[in-house]
Amino acid sequence: MHPYKRSQRLGILLREEIADIVMRKVKDPRLGFITVTDVEMSEDLKAAKVYISVYEGDRDLTLDILNSAKGLMRSEISKRIRVKFIPAIEFRIDKSIEHGDRIDMLLKKIRESRDSGE
Repeated sequence: MHPYKRSQRLGILLREEIADIVMRKVKDPRLGFITVTDVEMSEDLKAAKVYISVYEGDRDLTLDILNSAKGLMRSEISKRIRVKFIPAIEFRIDKSIEHGDRIDMLLKKIRESRDSGE
């Protein structure tokens, strides 16, 4: 018995493959530096939400470029992994890094105010 569900295992595999496809196959000079951070699979394995972080470039433009390359990605995924259905891909911006940065900033302010008050 596997320690986690099939949808999680497939999500991990898709994250690695999609990251490789974006790096090697998507040839758009407008595409900045991005990272595929997570893939959430539906329970029936027919849909995948792909979360990305954009470090360089416009987020909306990056999402448009990736959404226009969905066909290429599904085709490449079908060549690389053996599953009954290739999931439909939906790209989303991962806001967890921004959220973590905001928490760090707030903690820093609290520390500075505590240090200046002593």
